[in-house]
Amino acid sequence: MSIEKVKAYFNQFGMADKIQEFDVSSATVELAAQALHCEPCRIAKTLSFNVDNQAILIVAAGDAKVDNKKYKAYFSTKAKMLTPDEAVSLIGHAVGGVCPFALLPQVKVYLDESLKRFTTVFPACGSSNSAIELTIPELEKYSNSLAWIDVCKGWNEE
Repeated sequence: MSIEKVKAYFNQFGMADKIQEFDVSSATVELAAQALHCEPCRIAKTLSFNVDNQAILIVAAGDAKVDNKKYKAYFSTKAKMLTPDEAVSLIGHAVGGVCPFALLPQVKVYLDESLKRFTTVFPACGSSNSAIELTIPELEKYSNSLAWIDVCKGWNEE
């Protein structure tokens, strides 16, 4: 199970006890916000894409949406999300629990600027009923992200 891999991953940093598991689903931004009793924007959703036959993850705020124009400008290709089957085989986590931790080695992780406005955020932990609260520096560290990017919209508009 993916959550067991994520627990083992965080255990090496003495952080496994910070993982929360719920009796209810946290598979969507809305459900995760309800389970955590927080605003949906503080859910760090992890989106999976195929870029030149390479799986990439973009972690973004719960209220952000991928801006196709910005995405194409950054990655030089159209945004193509992974199918649920591709997510499992190329990333190692199922949709609803996709997270930037305990990934297959070839997966590249990017963090979207939409997250920087928060002190802490809540990414999933490999299952559809889990999350962990991390500071932005902790998210950077534990996700092994390659870069901060700006490929989302909707979160900073009045």
